[in-house]
Amino acid sequence: MLVGERGVGDAGARPARAAMCGGDSIAPILQSGRKDVAVASTDVLGTYLNDHLAGANAGVEMARRLHKRAVAGPDAVVLGRLAEEIDQDRNELRGLIERLGEAGHPIKKAAGWFVGKAHRLAVAKLLTGDKDLSMLLETEALALGITGKLALWQALLSVAPVYPQLVEADLVRLAARAREQHSQIETIRIAAARRSFVPPP
Repeated sequence: MLVGERGVGDAGARPARAAMCGGDSIAPILQSGRKDVAVASTDVLGTYLNDHLAGANAGVEMARRLHKRAVAGPDAVVLGRLAEEIDQDRNELRGLIERLGEAGHPIKKAAGWFVGKAHRLAVAKLLTGDKDLSMLLETEALALGITGKLALWQALLSVAPVYPQLVEADLVRLAARAREQHSQIETIRIAAARRSFVPPP
């Protein structure tokens, strides 16, 4: 949004400069400035959303992997529901990107794939062969991802009045769900930490 905000300041300054040069040029410059701001802001927002989509892709994959690992354990039900919800959240994000008209940008899509792939590789290197430590590391990464997703929904809530494309998204509900998801994965993470670091009696 920083680009958009700078554009708004520029748009406010241009009419004043134009007024000193002659009144006839004020309206065209103001209209041009407003159009530039709108285009720039939407483009920057689209880049931001595509960046989060990369994280969402990695989050869905990680949640599914955690569910498979815990399929016979006490956390299987919670992790299965989390995987479904995180996938639903990703679809909500895709819908926002499509409504903004930013879904087909090849550079942004390629960057999103690269970031998601890099994230998966980084996490894979952390896995140690110890199932409890692996669970701790991956739930920790997922918890951070959910925190980032909450930040996304909160950021969009703050600018929603400016973007009619955001009206259809229930951002309040999505933010509340992210908080609940974080609480659930945090419970599993702390339990994995205890199993990893506290020797059995």
